[in-house]
Amino acid sequence: MMSTQENNTKSHITFIGGGNMGRALISGLLANGFEANQLSVVEANASTGIQLHADFGVQVIGALEQIAFDFSKNNVVVMAIKPQDFNVVAKTLSSKLKHVTAPGPLILSIAAGIRIQDMSRWLDHERCVRAMPNTPALIGKGITGLFADAAVNQSDRTLAETICNAVGQTVWVNEEKLMDAVTAVSGSGPAYVFAFLEAMQASGEKLGLDAATARKLAYATLEGATQLANNSDDHAGVLRERVTSKGGTTAAALDILKQLDWHGALEKAIDAANKRGKTMGDELGQS
Repeated sequence: MMSTQENNTKSHITFIGGGNMGRALISGLLANGFEANQLSVVEANASTGIQLHADFGVQVIGALEQIAFDFSKNNVVVMAIKPQDFNVVAKTLSSKLKHVTAPGPLILSIAAGIRIQDMSRWLDHERCVRAMPNTPALIGKGITGLFADAAVNQSDRTLAETICNAVGQTVWVNEEKLMDAVTAVSGSGPAYVFAFLEAMQASGEKLGLDAATARKLAYATLEGATQLANNSDDHAGVLRERVTSKGGTTAAALDILKQLDWHGALEKAIDAANKRGKTMGDELGQS
C-alpha cells in the first residue's frame, strides 16, 4: 500500500465542474502541497474555464468527451456537479472507464443526495466515495461528511479525506443513511446559523442600534462563542449555564426561548431536512 505522501504525489485529480465548491477544493489542494499539473477541470463554460486556468494554472477541458486518463497515475474524479446532472454525466463518464485494465479512478462525489449504489450503477464502477461538504468550505472552514462501502480500501479513504480536508475538516459515517443526517446538520446548517444571525441583528436594530453596530455585535458574538465552545471540553449546556445568572438578563431571554420551544423547533427543522434528504435520494436514484 502506498504511503499518504506517495498517494498524493502520484495522484491526478480531475474535477467535473468548476463551480464554487470545485474552485474552493482546487484552491485548497494547491495551498496544501498539490501541484497545478496534478489537477484538471472539465468545465463547459468557456469564460469560467479561462478564469480557472488564469487563477490556478490548472488544465481546463472543455467537454467530458475530451477526458483522456493517464492510467499510470492514481486517478481521482471529483464529481462537483448538480445532483440532477449526475446521471447523464456518470453514464457519459462510464464509457471512459470500460475496458480499462488498470484500476479505474477513485470517484469522489460531492453531489447532494446521490447514493453509492446509484453512482456505482450509472458509472458501472465500484471505487466510489460519497461526500457532503458545506459552504464554509469556500473560505477553508468547511466540514465534510464522508461515506464509502467495502469496495473502497483504506488508501482510497485516506486520499478522499485528504482532498476534503483541503477545505476544512472531515468526519466519516459508517452507515450511508447517516449521510442524510450529515446533510441536515452541517450541509444545511449554515442556513440555520445565517437565519439566527439575521434575527439577532434585526432584534438589535429594533432596540435602537444602527445596522452596522447590530451586525458587528451579532456576528462577533457568534464567532467568539463558537471558538470558546471549540476550545472547551465542556458540553454546550454547561457553557450556557455558566453565562446564565439567576434572575439576570440572560435568564430572562432564555426563559422566552424555552416558552417558545425553540429547541424542539430546531429539532423538527433538522428532522425535516433529514427526511427531505432521504426523499431526494429516492427520487434521484429512480433513473
